Formats: sequence, structure tokens, C-alpha cells
Amino acid sequence: MIRLPDPGTGGTRRYEPRETPAEAVRGHHRTGTGAAVPLTSRTVLAAAHVVADPLADTSPGGPAALDWDATLAFRRHLWEHGLGVAEAMDTAQRGMGLDWAGAAELIRRSAAEAAAVGGLLACGVGTDQLGPHPSGSGAVPGQTLTAITAAYEEQLALTEDTGARAVLMASRALAAAARGPEDYEHVYGTLLRQASRPVILHWLGPMFDPALAGYWGSDDLDAATDTFLRIIAAHPERVDGVKVSLLDADREVALRRRLPQNVTCYTGDDFNYPRLIEGDEAGHSDALLGVFDPLAPLAAHAVRLLDSGDATAFRAVLDPTVPLARHLFQQPTRYYKTGVVLLAWLAGYQEHFTMVGGLQSARSLPHLARAYELADSLGLFPDPERAEQRMRLLLTVHGVAQ
Repeated sequence: MIRLPDPGTGGTRRYEPRETPAEAVRGHHRTGTGAAVPLTSRTVLAAAHVVADPLADTSPGGPAALDWDATLAFRRHLWEHGLGVAEAMDTAQRGMGLDWAGAAELIRRSAAEAAAVGGLLACGVGTDQLGPHPSGSGAVPGQTLTAITAAYEEQLALTEDTGARAVLMASRALAAAARGPEDYEHVYGTLLRQASRPVILHWLGPMFDPALAGYWGSDDLDAATDTFLRIIAAHPERVDGVKVSLLDADREVALRRRLPQNVTCYTGDDFNYPRLIEGDEAGHSDALLGVFDPLAPLAAHAVRLLDSGDATAFRAVLDPTVPLARHLFQQPTRYYKTGVVLLAWLAGYQEHFTMVGGLQSARSLPHLARAYELADSLGLFPDPERAEQRMRLLLTVHGVAQ
């Protein structure tokens, strides 16, 4: 029994953890030998978190210090389930503690690891070496767009040199500098023309990053969608797919149905992923999801059921995970990484709950306790007793006596 905070009463309540993990978790044994047999009916990538070095003498505004062994071991965990890894993305605290220098090293190391184990890897390409707002007062828009394009080009070249698939991420710098849709069409058109292989375009909504409001040149999502689709239509052979993170399932389905036939829709909707991955008579979404970082064993098991043609069983496994996902990604959504790292620590995939930039403090204790409870109820922890002991330690440190 463990005592969890109860926000409703201002006190605590008793919770009895489960004694055994879910079969999909219990039946998987980490070997470190390589990637599992790939999933076949869907391409599924988990956006992976990074493991901070807890012994580094760092400050919240300084360069990130990573525990490379633990960070790469977690990527092997994802590959061993048959999932692909989306590297250096939002889940890895890109722009929230992980700067371009750290991201570049992460891409290099993960690409080498992927090549060694045969794992699928896609890596985030952005403009964060410019900082969040490069267009200072009096900046000439043309020069600013040139700098933004050059920053993208630098990151694209590095990523392609490693052999990884590139994900062109939304740019805070471009959102700040663009005068309208034509600037987005110019920058993305330039990048797509020079990409050596098809890329994934990423539309990250402002709920994940407020600095990205009005992306594609408009706050009107219909107008923004039209611009997005024009860019794709102008270069369909250079676009492998699009990742849509707007937390609006109906809008994603509508966009998906307007994509060229050879362009894949990768859902980034951490609220509605079971429905979107299952799809309908007109098609389905593949997946590139931050929530599949903690849900990897259950997600892989569910998609293997879909591989066998059993959509009902797929939903029976994945639908119960949605309450945990919605809890982790509740407002302010951008702090979902805190819950993701908490669950990795509780599950034993890392040995501490320290985050880059001190982001372990970004969620309240009741929020973290509820994340633990929901994950435990799903059987996500390979060793429930260890998870309970670690949660007890966290609660005790924060003043909740056990």
C-alpha cells in the first residue's frame, strides 16, 4: 500500500499497486542485441526522451549534460520492441533544455547505434542554433529568412550525413520572422529541393510550443492547412510524410485525405492515437508519438495485433492507455516530458528522476502521483515493487509521509 496525495481533500489516500506487470511488459526481455522484427501494418516511431547526467554541475540555462549510456540504452529498448526512434524531437527537450550542440551529438550517437542494431531512426532538423527570436528590432526580413534557411541547411546536412531520415521541425525563428504564407513556401521549398532523400514535415501546434502560434502564416487553421498542402503538392517526391501534432483528430483525418497518394500521415496526436492509427475505409495514420516513449511495450503489442488483422484486439490494448496519455499531455502540454521521464525512472529504464534544465519540477506532486497510478493500473512497470519503492521515495522527499 502507498499513500498518494489527494487534491480533493488536501490530504492523502491509500492506493494498492498491482503485483504483476501486463503480459506484454512481462513477456519482453531486454537483450541489447538489436531491433525486433519490424511492425508491418504501420510505421511507428516513438519520440524518445533524453537521460540527464545527475552528477553534472549544470544550471537551468546552461548546456545540457546527458548520460549517454542510459540515453542510448533507452533507444535500444524502443528498437527491441520493433518501434522506430524519432530522435532530437520535442520529447528530447529540444528547445527546452537541449540546444543544437547537444542535439547534434545526440543525432550522431543515435545514428551510429541505429546502424549497429538495425533500428529505424528519424531525426529532428530545426533552426535552434539561432535562438528562439533571431529577428531583432530593425532586422531585414530577407536577411533573416536567409539565416533561417542556412540554419535548417546545416542541420539537414548533418542529419543526412548520418544516414538518418530527416524530420523538418517547425521553427520558432521562422514563426517570428515570416511575414505570411509566402515566406514559409520559400523556406520549405528551398529545403525540399536540396534534400537528398524524402523528409517528414512536422506541424507542431502552439499547445506544445506557444512560440509556434500562427505557423504556416495564419492563425486560421484552414488557411494554414492550405499553405501546408501547397508546399507538399509542389514537391511530393521530396516528402515522405507529415507529422501532425494539433490534438484534433477530425482535422488530422481531413488533412490526411487531402495528401498526395505517396505521402504518409504520421499522427502526432497524443490524445486520439488509437482511432487515427486504426483508420477508416479511406485510410489510416502511421505514428510518430511522444506518448509511445512510456507506452512502448503496449504500443508494440497492439500494433502486432493489428498486423495480424485483429483491429478489435488492437483497440482493446491501446484504448485503455488513453487516460494516461491525456493526463501526461494536459495543459500546459509542453511539460508532458516531466511525466515521461518520471515513468522511465519508475519502470527502471534509468536510475534517477533528474531532467535537463531542472524540468523535473515542471509538474505538481499530485500530477506525478496520478501518472504513477495510471501507469501502474496498465501494468507498465516491469517490476511493480521497484516502481512503488521509487514512488515512495519521491513522495517522502516532497513531504508525503509513507
